[in-house]
Amino acid sequence: MKVRFWGTRGSIPVALTAPEIRRKLVVALLGCVGRNLATPEAIERYIDEELGFDVRGTFGGHSSCVELDTGGAEHLIFDMGSGARPLGQSFLQRHGTGAPQTYHIFMSHVHWDHIMGFPFFAPVYIQGNRIVIHGCHAVLEQAFRRQQAAPSFPVDFSQLAATIEFDRLEPGKRHSIAGLTITPKLQRHEGDSYGYRVEAQGKCLVYTTDSEHKVGDVDERAAFIEFFRAADLVIFDAMYALADAISVKADWGHSSNIVGVELCQAARVRCLCMYHHEPAYDDQRIAQVLQETRRFEEITRDGHRLEVISAYDGLELEL
Repeated sequence: MKVRFWGTRGSIPVALTAPEIRRKLVVALLGCVGRNLATPEAIERYIDEELGFDVRGTFGGHSSCVELDTGGAEHLIFDMGSGARPLGQSFLQRHGTGAPQTYHIFMSHVHWDHIMGFPFFAPVYIQGNRIVIHGCHAVLEQAFRRQQAAPSFPVDFSQLAATIEFDRLEPGKRHSIAGLTITPKLQRHEGDSYGYRVEAQGKCLVYTTDSEHKVGDVDERAAFIEFFRAADLVIFDAMYALADAISVKADWGHSSNIVGVELCQAARVRCLCMYHHEPAYDDQRIAQVLQETRRFEEITRDGHRLEVISAYDGLELEL
């Protein structure tokens, strides 16, 4: 199974600014001083091996959207943030418009940053495509229809050419969908959100975003450890620092890098992928959080090594 990230920001899409690009250029050029970069190979080696990702690249700015490619005939997507637009274009390049496809979309919740990409998801405009939107909210269909109603959007939901279905899932129950076993779990978030545990081909992925974890809630902690148990990859809402998550931003519905490490260590997860990045953080700050988190995992390790990475638009992982 392959996981592709098309949107990794929380709350609202963001874009690189001119000052941020200038900072990257200054750092890169200063690093050139005294180096022999006379060949294209030397330049590429310098960029790929000497510059940090926050300088040579970017964590991106699209809001939540993740693709799970199982190699099967049906496609799986988690959330429809603004990253759904480039994902839709990718599907068109892969499959064209003459071969109908089936897309399974699993919604954590229906806040705007998680549905805003749907009207720009090209497959919904192609006749013959089948779009199945899965979720646990009673207002699932209402939310998708409402954002395309006048005067908010020029194309009404009823004008979409694809066949669109809504599938209400029961939390805590194992569902068999597209050859996978998928279990939704209720999470602490305003209006509720749901994480998904996906099992297939001997592998396990957990997608858990927009979920707040109360440090003192022992029962809740135990339930999430079991939900994460032995997962190959946990995509985790690490939007805040721990101090913010338990003080000024308590009850805002998000978690922290520290809580993510602790839960995944206890559950013996193979890889923690921090996700739903704070929109106010630039690339430098996100890279710093990643470095700090890896150091925290190292000093709290109890014999089980947890790999810690940070999601970015364009990241591809193989389970």
